[in-house]
Amino acid sequence: MKKVILITGASSGIGLATARQLISEDYVVYASARKNDAYHEIKDKGGFPLRVAMEDEVTMKAAVDEVIKDQGRIDVLFNHAGWGHYGPIEEMPLETARTLFEINLFGLARLTQLVIPHMRKQKSGTIMNTSSIGGKVYFPLGAWYHASKHAIEGWSDCLRLEMKPHGIRVIIIEPGIIDTGFNEAMIGRIADLKSTGAYDRIKNIMLSRNERTGDRGSSPEVIANLVSKALRAKRPKTRYHAGKISTSILLARQYLPDKLFDRLILSRFK
Repeated sequence: MKKVILITGASSGIGLATARQLISEDYVVYASARKNDAYHEIKDKGGFPLRVAMEDEVTMKAAVDEVIKDQGRIDVLFNHAGWGHYGPIEEMPLETARTLFEINLFGLARLTQLVIPHMRKQKSGTIMNTSSIGGKVYFPLGAWYHASKHAIEGWSDCLRLEMKPHGIRVIIIEPGIIDTGFNEAMIGRIADLKSTGAYDRIKNIMLSRNERTGDRGSSPEVIANLVSKALRAKRPKTRYHAGKISTSILLARQYLPDKLFDRLILSRFK
């Protein structure tokens, strides 16, 4: 029986690359795409495109209902949709921070709640949550984004323990720097904030570097391959990471004391 997969955030980048790969590997793929070109590409390749907004429960419920109506099951939920906004804690409006958490954590959590009863009934399933290396490390001006990703890490760990008795696996995906435009847009939004003037030096350094180099990371297919590998594994790991700087920075965070790691990060902004 072909496995049925529901993917969020497939308008571009990692989500779209993963949808392409899993369709080519003969999975039954339902993928949410808010951009028309991605929507039509998924359909043309043999997938089933959906319109899902992570801040709108009605669209999430409709998507789950559609998959169950068509296929009778959901074998894999790949929670990939996310949003990012960098900026100093003092200058970031709390409404923006709440929106970030609504999309990155609470939307992900609600969709998972809607899918779990169907997986419990099947006594099987896999829930994959996209975190980030930013869920383990931190950079200046990224407090709210990193907080949302750290939350996904802890939330997923608890979920894994709760799902184990029901035969449901929980896997965390931690991309490094991936060439999708996501990081570039996230950092670029710093310029949209009303400035106090107190953080202009570090903001200008980050914006200048972002303008010169953009993402310049690994291909999104690197993560698509990682997702495919995790799904094929008989005993998948709880976490997978890949992409530019992912291994080096995670090792540094694991082994360096906090103050030494702080110095390492701040040295990039002198």
